[in-house]
Order: sequence, then C-alpha cells, then structure tokens
Amino acid sequence: MSGEIRLSRRRFLQYAAGAAGALVIGIGTAEAAQRPVPVSLLGDAWSQVGPYLRVAQDGRIFIGVRDPDNGEGTATSLARIIAEELDADWGNVVVESLGLGVEPGNGEPKFTYGRQRSGDATSIPAAWADLRQAGALARWLLLQAAARRLGVPAEQLRGESGVAVAADGRRIAYGDLATAAAGLDPPTSPPPLKSADRYKLIGQAAGDVDARAVVTGTLRYAGDDNIGDPVVAVLARCPYPGGSLDTADRDAAGKVAGVYAVVDITPEQGQIAGMAAQTPALAVIAADTWSALKGREALKATWKPGQAIEPGSGDLEKKALELFDNDADATSTVRNDGDIAAARKKAARALEATYVQPWVAHATAETPNCLVRLDPDTSITIIAASQSPRQAYTVVQRMTGFRPDQIDIRVPRGGGGFGRRLEQDYIAEAVAIALAKKPKDIQNRAVRVLWTRDDDLARDYYRPFAVHRLNASLDRKKAIVGWHQRMASPSALAGRSTPADRLWQSELAADALPAGLVPNFRSDYFALDSQLARGEWRGSPHVTPTFASESFIDELAHAVNANPLDFRLQLLGDARQLPYNGRGGPIDTARMANVLKLAADKLDWSRWLRSENGLGIACGYVFGAYVAHAIEVSPAADGIDIQRVVCVADVGRAINPLGLAAQLEGATIDALSTALNLAITVKDGKVQQTGFKDYPIAPTQPMPYEVETVIVPSTAEPTGASVIGVPSAAPALANAVFRATAVRVRRLPLLRELARLR
Repeated sequence: MSGEIRLSRRRFLQYAAGAAGALVIGIGTAEAAQRPVPVSLLGDAWSQVGPYLRVAQDGRIFIGVRDPDNGEGTATSLARIIAEELDADWGNVVVESLGLGVEPGNGEPKFTYGRQRSGDATSIPAAWADLRQAGALARWLLLQAAARRLGVPAEQLRGESGVAVAADGRRIAYGDLATAAAGLDPPTSPPPLKSADRYKLIGQAAGDVDARAVVTGTLRYAGDDNIGDPVVAVLARCPYPGGSLDTADRDAAGKVAGVYAVVDITPEQGQIAGMAAQTPALAVIAADTWSALKGREALKATWKPGQAIEPGSGDLEKKALELFDNDADATSTVRNDGDIAAARKKAARALEATYVQPWVAHATAETPNCLVRLDPDTSITIIAASQSPRQAYTVVQRMTGFRPDQIDIRVPRGGGGFGRRLEQDYIAEAVAIALAKKPKDIQNRAVRVLWTRDDDLARDYYRPFAVHRLNASLDRKKAIVGWHQRMASPSALAGRSTPADRLWQSELAADALPAGLVPNFRSDYFALDSQLARGEWRGSPHVTPTFASESFIDELAHAVNANPLDFRLQLLGDARQLPYNGRGGPIDTARMANVLKLAADKLDWSRWLRSENGLGIACGYVFGAYVAHAIEVSPAADGIDIQRVVCVADVGRAINPLGLAAQLEGATIDALSTALNLAITVKDGKVQQTGFKDYPIAPTQPMPYEVETVIVPSTAEPTGASVIGVPSAAPALANAVFRATAVRVRRLPLLRELARLR
C-alpha cells in the first residue's frame, strides 16, 4: 500500500480491507470477549471486522484504536497490547483513532467495535483479552506464511520486531509476508498467547503516540476539523435551571456584520439527563467566531427563573444535617453489617465528624464543541470529542431518524474529558441547529458549535455537592468496632431513569473500605433535591466518600494518639480477600497495605512525630487498583506550601509505565488543585463562576514541584489508570494539614475549607 495515502478514521477499515497484499485482522466486540474470538479477514466479510490491525507490504503496521482518547493515553496503551502479541517493531506502528463502529442489524444498530467508552478506567481491562488475541492471530498467520517460504515447521519460528526469525538465523520481514498471510485460513481455535517473560513492549515505558503533535501544536482536535466551509454558532443559554427566555434583541444581533441568523433552541422534554440540550438557548450563527460572539452580545438576552430557585450550598448543607437526625429518612441503606447501636453502647470511646464538599466543575482544557454536517434525507456527519460515541449515536439517531449507515460519528483526540464528555448535550445542540430552518445560503453548510469558558462553567454536569457525617466506636484496645457513615448529595443518577433506592450508586461504593474491616458497619444515603445538572467526575463514585472516610480515620488516630499509618495497617489486619460487589474486586488487603507502606517509606514516615512539617497519608481502592498518597506540607504566612507528594499505585500489570505515571501525576495535581481552590457556588439561583479568574485551577503556589510516583511490579490482570490517582490525594493533603496544625491549633480556616470538621 502506498505510504502517501492518508487514511480517514471511519473509512480506514473499508479501505484497508480492499488493499491488495495487506493482512487485515479483526476481533470480536468487547461483549463477545468471553468466547473464542471470531475472525474475519479480507473479502466480502470486511464489515464484520471489529478493532483490528493491518500489516502492509511496506512493513508498516496500522492499528485501529476503538476507545476515544481524551488525554488518558488510551491510543498508546491499546495499540501496544496488540503490537506486543504481534512482535511488532513499535517504530513501524501507525495508530489510527476509529470513529463509531455502527451498522444496521436486524432492525437494531450493530456496534461493531464494542462499548467504545473512555475516561472511567475501563479501556484496558475491557480490551486486555481480545486485543491480545488479535495480535496473536496476526503473528500466527505471518509465521505460517514464513514457514511455507522457508520450508520449516512454524513452531521453529519466532517473531522479533516485525520480522519472522528461523532457528538458523534466516529472517523475513512481516511486510514481505503480508500478501501470503492474507491468503491463509485462520486456525480453528485461538492461537496461544505469549508468556509474560517474552514481553518486549508491555511493561516498558513509551511516549504517547500523539505527544509530538500535542507539544508542537500540530494535533488536530475536533475544533480544528472542517467539512467544507462551516458556519460558526455560539449560544446564549438560560442561566437558571428550569428557567426561560424573557427578552432578546434578535434584530440587533442580525445587524452585526457576519451574522447570518439567530435560532431558538428548546430542550427536548422527557429525555434522560445528558442526552439532550440542557436549557433554552438562542444560537447566533455567523461566518466566524468573532462575529458570532459579537452577535450574542448584541442580543442582550434576559432570562426568567423557573418556579423553583436553585438553593445555595448553605441551604443544601442545612437540609442534609436535618435529614441526618433521623435515619428513617434515608433514601437507601447501602450496607448494614452487625449492630452499630450495640457497638456504640459498649464502646470505650465514640467520635463524630462532619465533612462538606462543594459543587465542582470539570473545566476541561478544550471546552465542548461539535462540528455537524447534515445532508437532508441522506446522511449526517458528526465530529466531536466524546467519551461515549455510542451515546452520541443514540442522540443523533433520535433527533434525525436516520439509519445507522447514514450516521457518521468521528471521534478525534479530545482535550480532556474527566467525565464531562460522557454527556451529549453539546452534540444535541449542534444537531438541533443543523436541523433548524436557516437562510437558504447556509442551510446545507456544516455548523461548528463552540462553547466559551463561561459557557462551560455555567452549564457543566457538576460533581455533586455532598455532606458526610461519620460516627465511629472504638474499644479499649483502640480498635474501630463500629462505623456509621451518612452521606447526602443530589445524586448524579437523578433524571437518568434510575430507581430512587439506587441513586446512591453514583455517589458511593457499597463495599468500599472500611466496609468489611469493621464488624459493625452501616452506610446510609440521603438524596438532596437540586436542579443543577450533575454527572460523573474524575474518580466517581470513589472520590467523594474516600475523602470523608480517609480524613476521619486520621481524626480517629489522632484521638487515640496513634500513628496514622500504623492505625490504618491495624485496621487492614491480616492479609485476606474481602468480597467486593463492584468493578475490580475482591479487595486484597495485603496489596493495600503494601502501597501504604511504600508511600510512607518514600516520604520517610519515620519523621511523622518529630517533623515540624505535617505529614499526611491516605489510600483508596479504585476500580481494582490500589493507590496511596503521602504528602508533606509546611505552614506558610498565607496558608501552606506543599513540599513533597508521593503517589504509589498497584494496577496489576502496567501496560505503559510512563503513561501510567503521567496519569497518576496529572490526577494528583487535579485533586490537590480542586481541594485547595475550587468550588462552584450558586447565588440567586445562578452559578457565579465565569472563568479561571474565579475558578483558579492549579496555581503555581502551593502546588508541588513534582509528584513522585511509584508503580508496584505485578503480574495481576491490568486495571485502568485515568482516574485512580484522584480519590486518595485530597485526604492525604487534608491529613498533612491537620497534622501540621493539630498540636497547636485544632482548626485553621484552610482546614475548614478542605473538610469542615464539627
């Protein structure tokens, strides 16, 4: 195949399948990963091929990556899984991002690439088995072709950096074998996988496949793509949840040079949250971004609040505390072991703490945007960074009525996701504008919908506000014998067809530690009412409750004059497996204890009692990964300085340690910045934050100079990485601040911000 041909995302598979002399390998969808992998090679069956690889005659190996990459390193890690089993030369690998794989199938859409979702630490676990099999199949076929050419049994050959090597030293490049391999019948059963001791790529550091393009500014994001000569649309949105338009000067907007039209956007009623436009809006369509923004300004739109005014955080906190006074008011009892009341009566000591956490935005570097081209009655093309292109398809199909083969959804690299791009409101807005009646001269032009930063902060799907009240009972040996945690929040699952008694699932993990470690344990969830949109945020549902529980454990250790590390290790107890009814279980207490000890050793925890600085530690079990943070802070005139941050992670087998370290570092900084600086506030029913000036992400001070990462060697099945570094970072910081101030002052204003203790 000619190296000069540039392959498109969606058409890559079809083109490759018809390429003379290319070996194309497909795999089953993620849903079919439990059974032997079905294989389709060249010919009429090309459309059955899922994520795949193609070995070209010129020696290059093209690998298609099914899951979106919004900076998680998905494209690199998934490609290396295939390349490892193939024994490919990584220098000859070309990684292509796949758009949505969908086609008609018995009246229902058939998703040929599987789940296609990213950002929730699922890509690697979901792909580990089937992508290895795809690489192994390609290697098997290539070695079979080499065996026939060399006249030796295939068992006497091995793959090595893109070359088939015989025992006598003869070598044939994979590119020279591609044509012959493409003509072979696949094996009747899956070929054997490589043993781990032969790995050359998995476990070795690799830079992100897009890294050079990112740092040189040549990477094309969704906002850089064009279809013809698109018009630009920016929206004036109602700032009140449940509100409506009051006045707008459409004529003034229309007189702005470059403005073509003003289109009304009305949210579809009865749709699941995140699957339709959030709020009433006016879309200003113009020749360019500047004209659209000036047109929006000229609208001078005013808005009316709805019947119910969104309460401020203080009102929500007050309501939560009232609910906590009566356990019968709990929306759900999430877990109930033993008898917490009896444990409290027998306790030598009982303690209580309350923690309040604010609304938090995602604030991705790349704000939401979408390019849409509608050919009426023919097809629609969407270009958008989405973490869930299958959900995007559902929105587009519902709004247009098109068949699967008429819908083309392309998913370029995104500038951050963190859960924001799991929502499809910005895509629904773009489709609505494309469908709207517009002036004839722009009716069939593509439309690019852009969000400004103030749009992004005012209309996010926020991490829910939360209040926690924790009670603990300790015996005379200072062991925790009773634990009762109450949590109240506006559930992120509200409005998503979730039964009331399951709303807690977006906010809590029923078996999260210390559940299973305390004989008398109860967890209650109280749903709060709010009209603000909310959704998944980096680390949900672990991030919010982990902050409360890990902070409370430190308070308990302080109350009984115990070393917080020793106190945690005593709580974990003997090495054992704890049942875990969630993704990644069971919990291995020995692995958790190990990451705690490693983090403590790296920070030199022996200084804990005598250091003038504050040392804090915390841990979390997140989707199968074991993570601990140890942090050192020093008091400063205006608060604190973060001196050192250590993050230790056990994710099972690490596919790309360099990428994993980057994810841990970024997640840690994100968590620390959020804990110290960030909160979304509501006044008079409206969100107050409009930009980074009042939502200051990661200022230079007091952020650490670096995050020291330790990755635990492991042969366990790999887990994901994108979110796991978040949950334990903020409580480790709070615990360090607590230690730095506990001896002299029980509370500081800064500590109250991190966790308002009562």
